[in-house]
Amino acid sequence: MSALHQRVTKVWLALMVLTAMTTWGLSSDLFSPAVAVTGIFLIAAVKVRFVMLDFMELRHGPIRVRIAFQGWLAVVVALILGMWLLAPNIL
Repeated sequence: MSALHQRVTKVWLALMVLTAMTTWGLSSDLFSPAVAVTGIFLIAAVKVRFVMLDFMELRHGPIRVRIAFQGWLAVVVALILGMWLLAPNIL
């Protein structure tokens, strides 16, 4: 099987595209800060999920571990975004 057809190669390419999106797309002045921060955190959550499932091999792990990990990720992202979006504007 060639390297281009392996799942980890496709995941790595997806991680590179997502990194480019956050670096050049969402960090520019095209979007409001709330939209940019929300997008960056959601893309970061997707990237963490890819890394944990494919590079740390949780994809074939016990279902309880996968559910705990994905639940933890959802809670952390929700808490961070909730605190950021609901905090009074300091600037």
